[in-house]
Amino acid sequence: MKTLTYLILTKILKNRVIKALTFFIPAVWISACQLTYHSLQAPLPLVIPSKFRAQEDTTSIAQQSWKEFFKDEYLEALIETALVYNRNLQIAMQRIEASQALYLASKGQLLPSLHLITSAGVDKFGKYTMNGVGNFDTNLSGNISEDLRIPTNPTPDFFVGFRSSWELDIWGKLRNTKKANSFRILASQAYKNMVITELVAQIGILYYELVAIDSELRVIERNTLLQQQMLNLIKAQKEAGKATSLAVQQAEAQLLRTQSLEFSLKNQIIALENQINFLLGRSPQPVLRTPNFMEKPLLVVSYIGVPAQMLQLRPDVREAELQLAAANYDYYAAQAALWPTLQLNTYTALNAFSIEKFFNPASFAYGIASGLTTPIFQYHQLKANKKIAQTNAYSAYLNYQNKVLSALNEVNTLLQTLENLEKIYSLREQELSTLRKAVESSKNLFFTGFANYLEVITAQKGVLEAEIDLFEIRKNQFNTAIQIYKALGGGWQ
Repeated sequence: MKTLTYLILTKILKNRVIKALTFFIPAVWISACQLTYHSLQAPLPLVIPSKFRAQEDTTSIAQQSWKEFFKDEYLEALIETALVYNRNLQIAMQRIEASQALYLASKGQLLPSLHLITSAGVDKFGKYTMNGVGNFDTNLSGNISEDLRIPTNPTPDFFVGFRSSWELDIWGKLRNTKKANSFRILASQAYKNMVITELVAQIGILYYELVAIDSELRVIERNTLLQQQMLNLIKAQKEAGKATSLAVQQAEAQLLRTQSLEFSLKNQIIALENQINFLLGRSPQPVLRTPNFMEKPLLVVSYIGVPAQMLQLRPDVREAELQLAAANYDYYAAQAALWPTLQLNTYTALNAFSIEKFFNPASFAYGIASGLTTPIFQYHQLKANKKIAQTNAYSAYLNYQNKVLSALNEVNTLLQTLENLEKIYSLREQELSTLRKAVESSKNLFFTGFANYLEVITAQKGVLEAEIDLFEIRKNQFNTAIQIYKALGGGWQ
């Protein structure tokens, strides 16, 4: 019955359907051209300065690769290992693949769906139904030959062919979804760059902190030796009747405290090594590093660039900008979903009620139909989806503004911090030089009886604290330089 129906419909409606589509599709397309999107307006303005400081730099240290910036073979080896085995970076790579898959899915929605269908079945039509009466009446017609008679109890149906469905994207809903997902691919790549930047900076900061503690440990060991010598001298003075037991106890207490600092620093070394090993994606093991921290030249951060360069280079700002673009296209897609949907359905197949006649050329069938679907009861839901997409776009814009403002303030703060650290280091260096002279003077005065043991102990304590403070300041100089490099968008190139 189906085959005969298709043949009759094909003969009657073939030309009419084609003519209808010829007039219908252009009419719909003209209506689509009249659709205007309501553009999103920026909720708050954002003013970006033209430069960071009085002079304007044409280049930025962020344009250097991390190898050029650090210039340390041990640190370079650590970072290269981390870029291969760090788990967070591998997660970021998976995020890129997921966004690419989402893009391919949205791209595929623009194409017609095509399915190969193979089916076989039987139908037992009731006597008082259209098919039951129709099949019975058709078999009694004199125009029906024996091979066209329909089996009626039950009626078999065999179908092998292709069915296709295609949503014509006349309002741009699918195209805007595709564009949104393409920006999400770029955003996921920017996120990966942000992970690399964070990773490079973290390893650099931990590495220089580790090297600094190595040098502090050597200072503690040297001071322990000097304090031990001083303790021996005070004991000798006590035996000669020139010092008291209190002097020996004070010197011994100072020595014990300094010795305890050595074990505290060793604990910090183990913790720092394991933090680096974690970032490198490996089990606990010693970390190779350069000696002589205080002899290492400071990282060069004289070329800052301009804010416009920073906004282009910083991965977190770039990701927020791309997420904003994706959110805008999501809004346009949600807006287009409110409009009618034009669907085109076609099929071509072999269809027969008898397996013997299935491969007969007369069993070939095809059909085409189109329909315009307009949401009615779902309109409020779609309207709500549009509102949600609009708020998401506004949130993405505000997030982008936050990233930009945070970046500008971060760079400004770090530049001022580095400048002040240079002044602090110069003053503390002079302080240490003066305290070392004070130690020598106190020793000489102690031996000649013009100073007591407390003055010697106080002077030694001051030197030790000043040396440790100097290491801390130098370490902060390295850390701040690395943070400036990261804040300007360096580290991922």
